[in-house]
This record gives sequence, structure tokens and C-alpha cells, in this order.
Amino acid sequence: MRGAEKKRSGDLMTVQWLNKRRLALAALYLGLAVILAWWRPYVLVEGVQRSCLYAMIALPMALILGVLGIINLAHGEFMMLGAYLAYWFNVRAGLDPLLAALPLLLVFFILGLATYVSTIKHVLAAEELIQLLLTFGLGLVISQMVNLIWTSQPRKVQLDYVSASAAVGGFSFGTFEFIYVGAAVLVLIGLLLFMKYTRTGQAATAVGQNPRGAALVGIDVDRTYLMVFSISVALVGAMGALFMTRHSIFPAVGGSFTLKSFCLVAMAGMGNLSGILWCSLILGLAENLVLSIRGYSGWADIIFFALIGLVIIIRSRQRQST
Repeated sequence: MRGAEKKRSGDLMTVQWLNKRRLALAALYLGLAVILAWWRPYVLVEGVQRSCLYAMIALPMALILGVLGIINLAHGEFMMLGAYLAYWFNVRAGLDPLLAALPLLLVFFILGLATYVSTIKHVLAAEELIQLLLTFGLGLVISQMVNLIWTSQPRKVQLDYVSASAAVGGFSFGTFEFIYVGAAVLVLIGLLLFMKYTRTGQAATAVGQNPRGAALVGIDVDRTYLMVFSISVALVGAMGALFMTRHSIFPAVGGSFTLKSFCLVAMAGMGNLSGILWCSLILGLAENLVLSIRGYSGWADIIFFALIGLVIIIRSRQRQST
């Protein structure tokens, strides 16, 4: 009885500590937002937009890593391929890239099925290095294929609505990029509802926590892995259509988003989908703040390297202390 009481007391203290931590982080974010809104409002607005662009691309990677335990180094290349297919739909059929995101969901879901069955399935039990080499090679194949078909010349679609803007007092800002905010929130809510209320999502949660235990209670682990990987690829492929509405695309454009997605997943922690959104705010606002400083804009590209290095140091010290 005393052992059970101690355990309950410890769990209660942990919950209270987590609640205090969340309140402290919320207060910190609010304070920073107020300071930026007063000091450099464009850094706040553009930083939030940039943050949600990172979050909407990183969330599917977090889903794969949380359930399959694989770091997909071809993640950004799937996004890049989706952007090129949206570009092709626009040039050949006149289809708006935002509408192209809908058929891309189906196209990339099928591509995810084929990729899992032909490659990922066979290395699930292999060492992490082999998994990394496989997904890295897969990313190279995708980028080289795109290079052969569309060449390395940057492509961009001219869309009138992406230049929409608004003004508050004497401060004007672009409004189209808020579509990234909506997309990030929609993907996050959709994934949370999927994991909590659907049979496949509940199976994915169980498999992510204990694959052997899930198999013992009758869950088809391989089918769950297949569905989760395919859904993740479908989402990131569709996000490519949203990305290309505002940005130029070229075969190597996905590499940096793979690294930044991994950085956000490492910062948030395994399986913490909500944490991706909060961590992306740190990365996006920090990058935009550095970009706003004259003469130091080039330093913005190394922000995520500094963040991931800091996360690795903190995590290693936490493991040593336990």
C-alpha cells in the first residue's frame, strides 16, 4: 500500500511539475510576443508564418518517428516532389496549386504504400545506421529523378493572390502566408483526432509504445506501420503544393526541411505532436529575428544547428542524471 501511495504521489508531483512548466513556457511565449509586437512587429508576424511552415512539414515526420521509430531522411524530398507535381498540374492542366493538394494526398498515399512495401518494411528490424542509409539513398533517388525530368533550374508559379497584404496603422504585412498557420493547426488537430478516435490511430499509439505487446493483443503491427507511413508521406506530399505557391522550387530544396523537421522533432521529444508547433515558434522567430539584423542575415541558417546541438546536450545530461 505504501508503495502504491508513493507512486501516486510521485505521479501527482510529475503532473504538477509539467503543468507549471507549461504555464511558464506560455508566459515566456506571451512575453516575447508582446516585446516583438512593440519592437519589431514584422519579425513577429513573419516569424509566426515561417514557424507554421516548418511545423506543417515536420508533423508528418514526427508521426513516423513516434510510431515506426525511423528517421526518414527522404522526408524533405517527398515534400519537394509534391511541389514539382503541383507545378506540373498547374502548367499542364491549369490546376491551382491549392486545389492540387487534394489529388496529391491520394497520389502520395499510394506512393507511401509502395515505398513502405518495397523498402521500409525490410529494414524495420535492422540497425539504425542501415535505416538512415536507406532513407538517405531514397532521398537521393527522388532528387536525382526530379533533376533529370525538370532539370536543376528553379521553378516558380506566378499567382496573384500570394501578394495579398494588410495594414495595421503604419505597419503592412503579407497575409497569404497565414495559410501555413491554418495548415499547421489543421494537420495537428487532424493527427491528434486520428490518433485518439480512430481504430488505426489507437493501434498506432499502442504499437508506438510497445510493438510486441500490441501484437499479443491482436493488433496487426505491419499493417499499422504501413498505414502510418503512407499517411505521413501523403501529408508531406500535399504540403509541397502549399509550399510552392510562395517559394521557388529546385531539386535540392527539400534537404534543409528534412534537417529542420528532425531538429523540431528532437526538440519536442518522441511522439509529442503538440510540442512540434511550440518548438517551431522558437526556430521560426529566432531565424526571423536574425534575418532582421542588418549584416547578420546569413547567420539565420545555422540557428537550427545550434538548437539541435543544445537539445542533444540537454537530453544527454538528463539521461546521465537518471
